[in-house]
Amino acid sequence: MAGFRDRGLTPVDLRVIPHPTVMLALEFGSGSPFVDDAAGRRHRGSFVAGPGAGRRGAVRLRGENFEGVQVRLSPVVARATLGVSPADLDGAVVALDDLWGREASRIREQLDDASSWEQRFALTDALLARRCAAVPSVAPEVAWAWHRIVVSRGLVRVVELAAEVGWSRKRLWSRFHSQVGLPPKRAANLVRFDHAVHRLAAGEGAARVAAESGYADQSHLHRDIVAFTGVTPSAVAGEPWLAVDDIAWSGGRAPAPTPGRCSPASPRPHG
Repeated sequence: MAGFRDRGLTPVDLRVIPHPTVMLALEFGSGSPFVDDAAGRRHRGSFVAGPGAGRRGAVRLRGENFEGVQVRLSPVVARATLGVSPADLDGAVVALDDLWGREASRIREQLDDASSWEQRFALTDALLARRCAAVPSVAPEVAWAWHRIVVSRGLVRVVELAAEVGWSRKRLWSRFHSQVGLPPKRAANLVRFDHAVHRLAAGEGAARVAAESGYADQSHLHRDIVAFTGVTPSAVAGEPWLAVDDIAWSGGRAPAPTPGRCSPASPRPHG
């Protein structure tokens, strides 16, 4: 998790870049951010976004004078933690009030009353741990397949995953899709994209990133970046959504979780 504060100098208007996690955004403070989603809906306050939310640049975060805690949840623990399967989210944005009801208001008040980021992180961590302990996670085979996709940076083949867990490709596709919210191949493509786009944001050249990230050539990388973000590789490299990652998240991306388990947070505040 990471903490964010808008200092109110200029209104926030950010393109949401797709990420291979379920994003939980808990807002508090005097302002109230809102999210415009791909369907033209506007969501105010805290929200949840499924894996890959923001495809083709269709989701934007806007607002001013707000604070928030953002949590990146592995899809394998998202259902246990949030009470909704990533498959039900389908890459969309959902208001937290619609999922948690009064509990969403209570956590907002608690975060607002807290006197430090450390207290806010502790509150959030305790809330998620309590919820995670109450509901079983995904099947161990699905969790293992997700773990292998993440650690391979999206370069493992689906047939290899099926062989490793002892399932047919059809069974793996069906179980993985229903529990993670994406088919295995699309999940691998999203993880590969995430690795590549962060290398671009770090200043590496597109040709080298394409060659070392499993793309057929630079044109293949270009098409993938445009499909995921709606902009070219050179443009996405300067996106503010990515620029803060090396500050807010260790190593630019969340670490790979232990298969099937809720992982402890490593919180960082960011102004």
